[in-house]
Amino acid sequence: MTLLIIVIALGLIFDFINGFHDAANSIATIVTTRVLTPVQAVIWAAVFNFIAFFVARYLIGEFGIANTVAKTVLEEYITLPIILSGLIAAISWNLLTWWLGIPSSSSHTLIGGFAGAAISGAGFQAIHTATIVKIASFIVLAPVIGMVISSVITILVLWIFKNVNARTAENSFRKLQLFSSGLFSLGHGMNDSQKVMGIIATAMIAYYQKGSVDTMPDWIPLSCFAAIGLGTMVGEWRIVKTMGSKITKVTALEGVCAETAGAMTLFITEILKIPVSTTHTITGSIMGVGAVKRLSAVRWGVTINLLWAWILTIPVSAVLGGIVYLIVSLFGLK
Repeated sequence: MTLLIIVIALGLIFDFINGFHDAANSIATIVTTRVLTPVQAVIWAAVFNFIAFFVARYLIGEFGIANTVAKTVLEEYITLPIILSGLIAAISWNLLTWWLGIPSSSSHTLIGGFAGAAISGAGFQAIHTATIVKIASFIVLAPVIGMVISSVITILVLWIFKNVNARTAENSFRKLQLFSSGLFSLGHGMNDSQKVMGIIATAMIAYYQKGSVDTMPDWIPLSCFAAIGLGTMVGEWRIVKTMGSKITKVTALEGVCAETAGAMTLFITEILKIPVSTTHTITGSIMGVGAVKRLSAVRWGVTINLLWAWILTIPVSAVLGGIVYLIVSLFGLK
C-alpha cells in the first residue's frame, strides 16, 4: 500500500509540474500581447484547466486519452515499480527542460519513461508497439495540423477584416483572446490531465488486480484536473519567452488565430483518443500565423532546435526510465 501511495503522490506531482511546465502554452500569446497580466493569465488558464473535467465527464462522457495511455504497456507486465520508475524519469526530464527553457512535451516524457521502465523490467514484449507508434507519430502530426488550421484561420480572418480600421480590429481581437486562450486551456486540461489519470488508474489496477480505467473512482480525475490547474497557477515564465516571441512576434489577431487553431487540434485528438503534446500543438499554430505574414517571420532556427528536443524526448525519457528501474530493482522492488 505504501508504494501505491507513493506512486499516486508522484503522479499528482508530475501533473502539477505538467501544469507548471506547460502554463506557457496557454498564456504565452495573451501575456505577450498584454491582454492580461501574467498573474491574471495563469488564473484564467487554471480555471479552464479544471472546467475541462466537467466537459470530459458530462459532455464527452469518457476519458479516452487515459485509456490510450494505460495501454502503452501490456497489462500483464505492469507493476508498481515500473510505474514508479517511469514517473521519476518523466519528472526529471520535465524539470530539466523547464530549467533550460525548452518547451518539450510532458505527454511524451511520461509515455517514454513508462515504456522505458517496462522494457527494462520485462523486455520489448512488454510494450504495446502500435499504441506507442501512433502516439509518437503525432510529434510531427500535431504541430503540422495546428500549423495548417492556424494558417487557414489567419487567412480567413485577414480577408474578413481587410476593410476594418486597424486599431478597431486590434481592440476587438484583444477581447477575443480571452475566449481563445480559455478554449485552448480547456483543451490543455482535457488532454494533459488524462495522461496522469491513465497512469494512476493503471497503478490501482496493478495493485488490486481488478478494475479498469473506465471504472476508476471520481477522486482520480478530480485530483488530476485540480493538480494541473494548480500547477498552471504557479506557471514559470522561462518558456513564455520562447513561445511568445522567439518563434515569431505575435499580435492579438495572430494570438486569437493560433489559440483557436491549437484548441481545435486538441479537440480533434480528444475525439481520436490520442494523447498529444499541447506544446507541439501551440508551437505549430504560432508558426502557421507567422508564416502567413511571410516565411521569414518565423525563426526557423529556433523551431528546428525545438523539433530536435521533441524527437529526443521519448527515447531519452525511455532510457531514463530504464535506468531508474534498474536502480529501484537494487532495493528489492521488482
